[in-house]
Amino acid sequence: MNAASPPPVRPRRGIYLLPNLFTTGALFAGFYAIIAAIGGHYSDAVVAVFVAGVLDGLDGRVARLTGTQSEFGVQYDSLSDLISFGLAPSLVLYTWSLAHLQAYGPVWGKVGWTAAFLYAACAALRLARFNTQVGMADKRYFQGLASPAAAGLAMSYVWGAETLGLDGRELVFVTPFIAVSAGLLMVSRIRYFSFKSWPVSDRVSFVTILTVLLVLIGLALDPPRVLFGIAVLYVLSGPVLTLWGRAAARRRQRRPAMPPVDSP
Repeated sequence: MNAASPPPVRPRRGIYLLPNLFTTGALFAGFYAIIAAIGGHYSDAVVAVFVAGVLDGLDGRVARLTGTQSEFGVQYDSLSDLISFGLAPSLVLYTWSLAHLQAYGPVWGKVGWTAAFLYAACAALRLARFNTQVGMADKRYFQGLASPAAAGLAMSYVWGAETLGLDGRELVFVTPFIAVSAGLLMVSRIRYFSFKSWPVSDRVSFVTILTVLLVLIGLALDPPRVLFGIAVLYVLSGPVLTLWGRAAARRRQRRPAMPPVDSP
C-alpha cells in the first residue's frame, strides 16, 4: 500500500503588519507633502518628506530585525519611495520655484516643468534599477544617489531658502540646476556608501560618538542649514569615493606580480 502523499503547501496569506505600517506612514507623509505644496505650505511639505525618510529607514530595519521581510514589502516600499522621494520633491520644487519660470516666456516655462519631470522620472528609473539588482549588487554601496538622499538634498535646499527669507522666485534659475543634478545623480554610476553595513560591530570609536553628538546639536540649533550641509557633503562623497576606487584599481593593475619562489 502506497504511503499517503503529504498535502500541498499552501502559500501564507496576508502581509506582515509592523514593517508595512512604517511604509504606509512614509507613503502618507509623501502624500501630505504634495498636498502641503499645492497649498503653498512649503516648510510643512519639506518636513513631511524628511519624516517619510525617517520612516523609510525604519521599515527595512524593522523587517530585518523581526524576520518579516517579504517580496510584497519590497515592492510596496518601492512604490512608497516613488511617491515620497520622487513625485513629492518634484512637485515641491515646481510649485515653489520652477513654475515661476513661466514669467520669462513659454520656453522657460517648459524648462521648469521638464526639470521637475526629469527629477521624478530619474527617481522612478533609479528605483526600478535598484529592484532588478537586489541580491547582486554590493550592499555596502549604492550605484547612483539613493532617492531619499536626492530628496534630502532638494528639500533641505528649499527649507534653507525659506528659513533665510528667500522666495522661490528669487532662486528661479538655481532650482533647475538642483533638480536636474539630483535627478542625474540618481541614475548615474557613481558609488555612494549605503551605511547598511555600518556599524560593523557593537563597538564604535569615540570620534564617531563625538561626531554624532555634534550633528545632533547642529540639528537642534539650525536644522535646515545643517541638513543641507550634510546632503551636500554626502552628494560630493560619491564622486570622491568613485575616483578613489578607480585610482586604487589602476594601482593594483600596475603593480608587478611577484615572481614564483623556487623550491629548494
